[in-house]
Amino acid sequence: MARFRWRNLAFVKCLHNKVALITGGSSGIGLGTAEIFAREGARLAILGRSATTLQAAGQKLRGLGAQVLEIQADVSQSLDMKQAIETVEKEWGRLDIVFANAGINGVWAPLEELEPEEWEATLRVNLTGTYHTIRSSLPLLKKRGGSVIITSSVNGTRMFSNTGCTAYACSKAAQVAMAKMLALELAPHKVRVNVVCPGWIESEIEDSTDKRDLERIAPVVEFPEGAVPLTRGAPGSAEQVGNVVLFLACDLSSHVTGSEIWVDGAQSLLQG
Repeated sequence: MARFRWRNLAFVKCLHNKVALITGGSSGIGLGTAEIFAREGARLAILGRSATTLQAAGQKLRGLGAQVLEIQADVSQSLDMKQAIETVEKEWGRLDIVFANAGINGVWAPLEELEPEEWEATLRVNLTGTYHTIRSSLPLLKKRGGSVIITSSVNGTRMFSNTGCTAYACSKAAQVAMAKMLALELAPHKVRVNVVCPGWIESEIEDSTDKRDLERIAPVVEFPEGAVPLTRGAPGSAEQVGNVVLFLACDLSSHVTGSEIWVDGAQSLLQG
């Protein structure tokens, strides 16, 4: 009869001593994920644009026992990201996990009203920012292998009924294509690349969304009461997304790469 060695999994921290970079890490999904990573023993580099928000997030994470670097940077700027990675390397000499999470909703409007600079601003943060984040991280990731997780969305991947969010949806669809390309390119280096696609999640990103004249172009659609079937209409939480990111970051998903996971309570199946 085979013999098994049992261990109490409650005391095993799956990210013990690993170093994780989380962009957009001072609020919303990024901070929620950082809290989960902190409890799992990771050392955290949280990146954001607001020094005040970063400081508050850092204090919260240190209260959970985490070692934390607060890095003020703009993901859309190549030099910022290069310097951010140099800071991580100087502090810890390694990088195991990159959560490319920073993003904006930008302007949602009919296409003829969407100005070129508004289109470019959304793609610059969401898509080019993801490019800069991953590209800058590769020298460190390739040393030991690691995990890259990208925050995309239900929009542009499985849901297309949010009329007017063309720039946002295109940026999110492109992130999935990027992940699949890089999953193959980086596989020889033992670097995995996956995507989470959240639906309606409680976060601050909605506060900065500029929606204009959508009533004029929105299709007439009547959903059953509760547009998020699993929760009867309630939004998901940052922690629920963070738990999926944790799975993709740790060795439990060691054979998973080039995949996207929707975290939306079946919202996109109903509203797609």
